[in-house]
Amino acid sequence: MADAIVSAVLGQLRSIIGQQIQQEVKLVVGVDKEVEKLKSNLEDIEDVLVDAEERQVKEKTVRLWLDRLKHAAYDIEDVLDKWNYAMLKRQIEGVEYVPKKKVCFFFPSSCFSFKQVSLRQVVLRHYIAMKIKEVTENLDDIAKQKNTYNFNVIRSVEKSERVQSTSIVDVSEICGLVVDKSILVRKLCDSSEQHLPIISIVGMGGIGKTTLTQFAYNDNEVINSFDCRMWVCVSEPFDEYRIAKAVIEALKDSASGLRELNSLLGHINRSIVKKKFLLVLDDVWNEDYKKWEPLYHCLKNGLNGSKILITTRKESVARMMGSSDIINVEELPEEECWLLFRRLAFFGMSQEECKKFEDIGKQILSKCKGLPLAVKTIGSLLRFKKHREQWENILNSELWKLEKFEEDIFRPLLLSYNDLPSMIKRCFVYCVVFPKDHIIEKDYLIKLWMAQGYLKKEENNVMEIVGEEYFDYLASRSFFQEFKIDDDNNIIRCKMHDLVHDFAQFLCKNECMSIEVDGLKDPIINSSYHEQVCHLMVTIHREDSFPDSIFSLRRIRSFLYNSQGSSYPLAPNILPKLFGELTCLKALTIGRMSYWIVNVIEDVPKEIGKLIHLRYVNLRELKVRKLPEELCGLYNLQTLDISQCGRLEELPQGIGKLINLRHLENDKVWSLRYMPIGIQRLTNLRTLRLFIVSGGGGTDNKACSLEGLKYLNIFGELHIAKLGNVSNMDEARRLELKNKKNLLHLSLNFRKDEGERTNEDDEALLEILQPPSNLEKLHIVSYRGNTILPNWMMSLTKLRKLQLYGCINLKQLPPLGKLPSLESLDIWYMGSLKRVSNEFLGIESDGTSSSFIFFPKLKYLTFRHMSEWEEWDYEITRKGEEEDITIMSSLVSLQILICPKLKVLPNHLIQSTTLKKDIRLCSLLGYD
Repeated sequence: MADAIVSAVLGQLRSIIGQQIQQEVKLVVGVDKEVEKLKSNLEDIEDVLVDAEERQVKEKTVRLWLDRLKHAAYDIEDVLDKWNYAMLKRQIEGVEYVPKKKVCFFFPSSCFSFKQVSLRQVVLRHYIAMKIKEVTENLDDIAKQKNTYNFNVIRSVEKSERVQSTSIVDVSEICGLVVDKSILVRKLCDSSEQHLPIISIVGMGGIGKTTLTQFAYNDNEVINSFDCRMWVCVSEPFDEYRIAKAVIEALKDSASGLRELNSLLGHINRSIVKKKFLLVLDDVWNEDYKKWEPLYHCLKNGLNGSKILITTRKESVARMMGSSDIINVEELPEEECWLLFRRLAFFGMSQEECKKFEDIGKQILSKCKGLPLAVKTIGSLLRFKKHREQWENILNSELWKLEKFEEDIFRPLLLSYNDLPSMIKRCFVYCVVFPKDHIIEKDYLIKLWMAQGYLKKEENNVMEIVGEEYFDYLASRSFFQEFKIDDDNNIIRCKMHDLVHDFAQFLCKNECMSIEVDGLKDPIINSSYHEQVCHLMVTIHREDSFPDSIFSLRRIRSFLYNSQGSSYPLAPNILPKLFGELTCLKALTIGRMSYWIVNVIEDVPKEIGKLIHLRYVNLRELKVRKLPEELCGLYNLQTLDISQCGRLEELPQGIGKLINLRHLENDKVWSLRYMPIGIQRLTNLRTLRLFIVSGGGGTDNKACSLEGLKYLNIFGELHIAKLGNVSNMDEARRLELKNKKNLLHLSLNFRKDEGERTNEDDEALLEILQPPSNLEKLHIVSYRGNTILPNWMMSLTKLRKLQLYGCINLKQLPPLGKLPSLESLDIWYMGSLKRVSNEFLGIESDGTSSSFIFFPKLKYLTFRHMSEWEEWDYEITRKGEEEDITIMSSLVSLQILICPKLKVLPNHLIQSTTLKKDIRLCSLLGYD
């Protein structure tokens, strides 16, 4: 991971130097040589880090050197952060930032230009100059020590130590995989496909991809189904010449005399004519289609039924190669793991001895989490240990500290790790901050990565998109598992396999860690931890049991309270000291994220203003009524999460100073009385969940108007609340909501603080608030108009979900049947609606329509609390073409709740045999 840290620090250093030149300011005068030396040493070290990362598994001294380098890089990062903050403060307030430390003036005065420079500026420049000199000297020693290891300069992982696989396997030694094998054999022996199909076996290192492939490759049915079978271990690099020669050799041909790749491929093409073949390409890594394409084309001459079978850790490789089937290999079931473990660990034991060790053996086995390679490694480790105490030592050990695991388990995982780009390595290792079996929220993780500076803008992609790509990169390479998908088929959360977690812990040691506090003992008792811990998650199991040792973790950059596993919240009295001591923090989570914890924090201490490096602050669901104005001095802040802070009435007036704020997560903070006027200055803001329209009441000079939203480029979701407070329609018109093309989900709530509002006002306002045409979800709440017929409604051709709640004066539904992409429709609390008829489909009053199909993609339809609804029928006359009309052909779920006066359902719903109906408290329909 050191290569990623050094790369990041170099990028930050270059950026700051560039900013100085651009702004024509020299905050650090006279240390140009020190800065250049620092940069040069970092670049020299960066050149050898690929080799050092590979050698650290075997060489402890290299591992210690990398640890020292990481700590030095963090010190450099701290200095650069202070330098950057000083420039930000100068930019925003026109004031110099001076660290609150005593500074001794023994640096040569010639280092500074005193022309128009205040004493405060001199103190600042002196402080930063001294710190740069200090970290440069330390790095100079590390750079000299580097020379003693004779590292090779490697720009990328050109060659790694990989064990070549073969097709030979002892079937009697295989446990499990029977079901997977039968599926794979069936696919291999299927001759129905006309083209040359590719089947891919995908999974993490050590999961059993090669074993499964060997198992099927040597099956009698497979052997008898093909004229020839070929096994090639590809590995990395993808050498087309070597692979072609291996294929020819497997065909029992000779490639002697053939020197050009084109000649080799031509030979293969001729050799497989009229042959039904199976080609296995084991351990494929390369994602370059240009390297794969020539080989694939030369293989198309085989008989129908020929197959290509590949194994890979990367789903992206399987997709690049055009796989018709992707089989994801899962962990072995517990009973199959036990069979494998027993055979290895209990080898040579009598039945009596086996019984003695069975209970502890199962406890040890649970650590392997279904990973065959781990079961084999730990089973082999125990094979010659005949004393229970030896087994208990293994049970009580952290697996990532076992030497045998370093050699056998972590080596294949290291191949996957070394294949990652440097910045993604850092993102992967950071995940160790979550405890094992923790549910990792993807959005939370990406924002934490962003806070640490791991996500840099690449080409036209902003940090958030880069984070999505990094997450997908890791997910597709089996570093994550157990994915939870949302309605839009996006991954929203996942877990990390325990053995992958152990491997990441091995890489970072105690740099990233999670601790559990139970009040019985201090979980950080080793003084060496204080030098190593940078990212910490805390789980609290006892009230008032926060360990004092945490206050001494001066390097710490992430402090995350784990509400998923905690039984008690953080005690409010520890926060001032926490904020006062842990001044390097970049990410802070003190809010709760689990409903069963009663959070007692009612005040955010003003000391939070000392955490000048903060990029991420999570105060979710705290009971605070106001936030300290000092929060607005956190100029680096990127994310402020105050979601569901149900008592919060105001945001700080100085919020406009947070020029780097990108995400203001304020979902369901209905208690807010208004949005501060400074919010319209936050031009980098991408997320604003809730915008409250002010109702006046003494806030006119403080509140941002609805028009102020015009200056913000909101992405994704926006809920505009209290639209009933809008008194000036021109204000709404100037908002030009339709131009916000990045807005995909919009909620319009027409409630008002006080007083009545006319139906016509709401109808006019709805017409003005035309959303962008690419809107996917629309939610209209508490609308008082008599009709919903804005001119823009039918232009929403991409609208997938529509919710109409509490439109109490609505007597007729809009022509929603014409919306081509609508998949989900919820209609609640329509107290004036009595009849649903042709207008709902989009049929004219004379019963005619230009369309044959209504609600073509609607899957889910819900009506709730429709107290006056009596009729639901259609009167369609298509001049003899009735049979061609289709209504809700895609509907899979119909829910009707508390509609006591509804008498009958339309025929197309009654006659459907596949429709899932949930009808309750509708007495006239016969559902009580």
